[in-house]
Amino acid sequence: MLAAQSPKIKFTEYDLPNGLHVILHEDHSTPIVAVSIMYHVGSKNENPERTGFAHFFEHLLFEGSTNIPRGEFAKIVERSGGTLNANTSNDRTYYYEIMPSNHLETALWLESERLLQAKVDKVGIETQRSVVKEEKRQRVDNQPYGTLIEEIMKRAYTNHPYKWMTIGSMEHLDAASEDDYVNFYKTFYVPNNAVLSIAGDLNIEQTKKLIEKYFGPIPKGKKPIYRPERGDVPLTSEVRDTIYDNIQLPAVVQAYRIPSIKDEDFYAVRMLSQLLSNGESSRLYKSLVDEQQKAVYIGAFPYPLEHDGVFITFGFANFGGDPNALEQSMDDVIFKTQTELIPELEFTKLRNSIETEFVTSNASMAGIAESLASKYTYFKNTSLVNTELDSYMKVTREDIKRVANQYFNKNKRVVLYYLPKISRS
Repeated sequence: MLAAQSPKIKFTEYDLPNGLHVILHEDHSTPIVAVSIMYHVGSKNENPERTGFAHFFEHLLFEGSTNIPRGEFAKIVERSGGTLNANTSNDRTYYYEIMPSNHLETALWLESERLLQAKVDKVGIETQRSVVKEEKRQRVDNQPYGTLIEEIMKRAYTNHPYKWMTIGSMEHLDAASEDDYVNFYKTFYVPNNAVLSIAGDLNIEQTKKLIEKYFGPIPKGKKPIYRPERGDVPLTSEVRDTIYDNIQLPAVVQAYRIPSIKDEDFYAVRMLSQLLSNGESSRLYKSLVDEQQKAVYIGAFPYPLEHDGVFITFGFANFGGDPNALEQSMDDVIFKTQTELIPELEFTKLRNSIETEFVTSNASMAGIAESLASKYTYFKNTSLVNTELDSYMKVTREDIKRVANQYFNKNKRVVLYYLPKISRS
């Protein structure tokens, strides 16, 4: 079994007095180190009148700090031979540098500066507003099917902050004052809302000393950190709508509410996703693309979230294809998972694909650093990095059939048809 061949990830973890959680993984196989910080703040923590702040700060906090001139943050990393990036989700914001291991201290200094004294001022705010607006134009407004997730989420949720997108509202960002931005920074960018996860060619004891040097003096946050309630009004009926877009091929999109990543049922739901849509041998692809030729592309994926998430299936019809016929065929594939157990051979293949995915995700120092940070941030259980695969392996064929029936209810879902604008005439 692949799981047996995959070595356990050893790590050391502890808390600084200011609340910063630290996780260290020592591995001398390559002379690099991945330094990351995960802040437990995403779009779900935002004020409904100030959406987009979490994603905005992902951009803003590369502006510099009291000791880092504006625009120099990335250049310092690049001159050191490293790379860097960041990303934001509904639930967290994540920053990382991958550096030659002799530049570990440089990365720690940079991240401590970002945490303690980033430039949150008018110049940076105005600069990044323009950057975020351009990103929205490119990725959402001018992208075919670019509003797909946005249109799904605002219908799948009623009163939960998952109903708005991480990129948020440009009007909200424009209306916000400098004080609004500073307050967000001082509330969420504090040691007690962060996990510092480092993996690679490091010495544990020496690294601890460096962490104390750069992060120890940073004060604990004093403001209350907003955490919304998990619950949302459940869907009690089907929500159906049509979106007219600048596209050529019709698309059918379906969304079902599913449990949180913390729920045991999530493991079976994710395995069901692999069964439906994991390459050209998956059930949806074989049926709708290869056999029936009703779609040029078909897919399905769970939108994994800290609170209750959604499961999305989508298909792009052939040119001139009938979206109604495409939807019926998509439903037929799902119905089969609700009425028939997966054959043993297909189930074995499914388990093997999950194992392979786990091994691959931890094949790099960057992957390990993020896995360690995520397990602590969401579960407060870093050891899950070594044991979570067991939860997938406990899923039975009966479990997959059960969750298909429990969560994939045609009468409690969102269905969208994306149609070319010309179709309206």
